[in-house]
This record gives sequence, structure tokens and C-alpha cells, in this order.
Amino acid sequence: MRGVIYVLTALAVFGLALWAYQENYRTQQVLKETQALQRQIGAAQVRLSVLRAEWAYLNRPDRLRELADLNFERLGLLPLRPDQFGRVDEITYAEDPDLPIIDPIDVQGITDVQALTELEWP
Repeated sequence: MRGVIYVLTALAVFGLALWAYQENYRTQQVLKETQALQRQIGAAQVRLSVLRAEWAYLNRPDRLRELADLNFERLGLLPLRPDQFGRVDEITYAEDPDLPIIDPIDVQGITDVQALTELEWP
């Protein structure tokens, strides 16, 4: 009886060791993937900071004013004035027009609306 218990205990220990080894291997793989993702995130953040710096450099007011002056004849850009702004409640929105049905489609040979309503549905 003790021999069976020793064998079962040894098999349980080997099984747990195998499970622990597999979990360790999976954990190491996930850690490698996480580190790769963190490197990609870091590179993306660096690219984003460079793009933000470029955007700030290109949108300097003095540069934009100079470009507007250089291209005034072609673009006709003028500085914004306070009276050019309005309130949201002053905007009028167009209503959707009722579109007529043109060329109705024959549904199973029935084109009359009344005949469709008289059908019994299962």
C-alpha cells in the first residue's frame, strides 16, 4: 500500500513540476512580448513628440502671417474679426426633403399596399 502511495506522490510531483515548467515558459514568453510592446510604445511616443514639435514649429503665428501675406493675391486670406463669429442658435439647418418613391419594386407579385396588409403572417 505504501508503495502505491509513494508512486502516486512521485507522479503528482512530476506532474506539478511539468505544469510549473510550462507556466514558467508561458510567463517568459508573455514577458518578452510585453517588453517588445513597451519598446514599440516608446518609439511611438518619441515619433509623436517629434510630430508635435514639427506641428508647433509650422503653426507659429508669425510664420502663418508671413505665408498669408505672401499668398494674399492667390488666397485672399484676411485676419479674423470678432463680428465674423456667430452663436450656435443662429444656425438654420435645412429640413430633409420628402423623397417620392419612383419605380416601386414588385414584392412577390403584389404591388397594392392594401393587399399586403391583408396577408396573414405566420
